[in-house]
Amino acid sequence: MTQAFIVQREIQIAAPAATVFAFLTDPQKIVSWMGLEAETELHPGGLYLLKGLGNDRNRAARGAFREVVPVHRLAYSFGWEGGAEVPPGSSLIEIDLIGKDAGTLLRMTHSGLPNAEQCAAHDKGWAHYMGRLSRVAAGRDPGPDRGPAVGS
Repeated sequence: MTQAFIVQREIQIAAPAATVFAFLTDPQKIVSWMGLEAETELHPGGLYLLKGLGNDRNRAARGAFREVVPVHRLAYSFGWEGGAEVPPGSSLIEIDLIGKDAGTLLRMTHSGLPNAEQCAAHDKGWAHYMGRLSRVAAGRDPGPDRGPAVGS
C-alpha cells in the first residue's frame, strides 16, 4: 500500500470570498502576493502558470484547471517546470472558500506529492504564501516576496 503525501491548510481571511477568489485567479492580483508573472485560463483544461517564485526568479509552476466554481472552489493540477520529483501536472491543488465570521475561510488540500520531503517543502511554501494572500486580500501590503523555494 502506498502512503499518501498531502498538505492541508486552513486560514481565515478578513475579506469577502469574491475578493479572495480574485487574488487566486486574476494574474495581476496573483503577482501582488506570489510570483512575478502569472497566466490563468479559468475553465476546465485551462492553463495555470506562475513564474518567478520566492528566491528563485527563474522558477515556474505549471498546471491546468480541473474545476472552477467562481467565488467558491478551484482545483488545478500543479508541478514545477524542470522538476523531477513534482513535474507539471503531477499534483493536485484544491481550494474551497467558505464565508465565515465576516470573512472567508480558505481550505486548501495539495495532494499527489511523491514523498515526505516534498510534502514538508510544499507545506512550508503554502504557510508562507497563504500568509501573504491573507494580508493582501485584507488590504495590507505583504511586502516583497523573499519566500521559501519549495519542491522540485
